Amino acid sequence: MSKYLLDKFLYTVDRDPALVERYREDPVGTVAWWEANLGGAVLNCHTGEATTWLRLDDTERQALASHDYPKLFELGAHPFLTLTLFIAMFERDYTEPLAFQKLYAERLAGYSLPYPDIAT
Repeated sequence: MSKYLLDKFLYTVDRDPALVERYREDPVGTVAWWEANLGGAVLNCHTGEATTWLRLDDTERQALASHDYPKLFELGAHPFLTLTLFIAMFERDYTEPLAFQKLYAERLAGYSLPYPDIAT
């Protein structure tokens, strides 16, 4: 398991509006594409710099592919990264102000301090 890789996925997808839409419409394909093309890049800043040891495990891949943010939180993904990405993807589906944020909080309400470790 790699909390770093989970956070890296959430961060890189959230910063690209086209990837946000792609992830919303085709999460399984986006996760596979991202892992094959961007996941192995160590710092996302040097062309050609890559590693083969960074891989999502099946649990992480499934949580990302199913948009299961409570599971991602349980796995240690940073809650700010999940919240900002999932707001970008799903807030538009609700008419009531803050409806998605309330749902997010409701789905994570079962967690109490201390939260899962989010240190990277």
